[in-house]
Amino acid sequence: MKIERLTRALSLKRSIETGTEQQRQTVRTIIEEVRRKGDVALKEYTERFDGVLLESLQVSKQEMDQAYEQLDSSLIAIIREAAENIREYHERQKRESWMMMKEDGTILGQKITPLDAVGLYVPGGTAAYPSSVLMNVIPAQVAGVKRIVIVSPPDDQGSLPAGVLVAACELGIQEIYKIGGAQAIAALAYGTETIQPVDKIFGPGNIYVALAKREVFGQVAIDMIAGPSEIVVLADETAKANEIAADLLSQAEHDERASSILVTPSMKLALEVASEVEAQLETLPRKEIAAAAIEQYGAIYVTETMEEAIAAVNELAPEHLEMITNDPMSLVGQIRHAGAIFLGRFSSEPVGDYFAGTNHVLPTNGTARFSSGLSVDEFVKKSSLILYSEQALVANAAKIAALARLEGLEAHARAVEERLKNQGGETS
Repeated sequence: MKIERLTRALSLKRSIETGTEQQRQTVRTIIEEVRRKGDVALKEYTERFDGVLLESLQVSKQEMDQAYEQLDSSLIAIIREAAENIREYHERQKRESWMMMKEDGTILGQKITPLDAVGLYVPGGTAAYPSSVLMNVIPAQVAGVKRIVIVSPPDDQGSLPAGVLVAACELGIQEIYKIGGAQAIAALAYGTETIQPVDKIFGPGNIYVALAKREVFGQVAIDMIAGPSEIVVLADETAKANEIAADLLSQAEHDERASSILVTPSMKLALEVASEVEAQLETLPRKEIAAAAIEQYGAIYVTETMEEAIAAVNELAPEHLEMITNDPMSLVGQIRHAGAIFLGRFSSEPVGDYFAGTNHVLPTNGTARFSSGLSVDEFVKKSSLILYSEQALVANAAKIAALARLEGLEAHARAVEERLKNQGGETS
């Protein structure tokens, strides 16, 4: 693993995948076919891309029951406990509508309304992601969303992973469809005979899913276009090299483009971690993926001081930041840019990925400089409430009209002044 003295500005930014023109055209064609042919197109694309001809797009109750039979009872209990932790955390994020009354009788406020329907894309392939189900569905439920739809690509037997189905069933989600790719995004955005459209689409996927989300944005809202996973570890000489190496590899095994970085003022620790990474790679089942990520996007930066290290972290603005120092709580106030901050050696990043309760859907590619992780806020909309009193209008009509005329909008000014005529008031 590369070790460098920090002498330059840092950036985690990798090129954001916009796809080739051929990929973009393929996605547009798929979306148009789904809009035109509905369920027929969904079944045709599922047969072509996933190798299975489906009789029914929707997961049946029998399939849900079979999922419980396939999953060990201890794992079901863990899913339930994780769900409880996630719900408890997100309940604290819930916003309430509010109103305030001013002395002149004016009432101003904000009305919080949950979205009517949302869709969650759960990636498929060789992996299963029940944690994605929990992390997306629970904040939606806390927000008050009534209709939550899950789509996920089936295997060649026409099935979804048992863990995904059990997680969904534990949360009471019954509307689950065995479709993936750009065609699933199109179905959520525009609807088909079987699938009613939603208002917002959540969840990561491959390049075709990402491009499809870009294409349908405007017809529906989307959460984000997520990049590969990333971790930055800020550590001092008190940290354990084997633990840091394991944490760096926990992200590297995700994707060949995942980024794993250590920033430390300790050269001794840097050397130990580099050695540990190489040793632990040898026994990692996803060794080839992790090794490629470490080679391309892994690094250890050695700084002169902890202050310099913190400045580097803020430049990187990572998705995940671990602070493994003697007293991380004394330093956390200096961190301005990070999707999630893990404090102390026992707060390994997978703790947040799966079980602690915080959300693991986080900003990547340095976007933590201006954006936040998934929360209940993403599942509601806010409407302003204005009840302007007669007293307030009489007092302020001239000012409002003056501002309207400053912008050249005479009708705006007259809309206020007409009301004063009926009250016998003057605007000047």
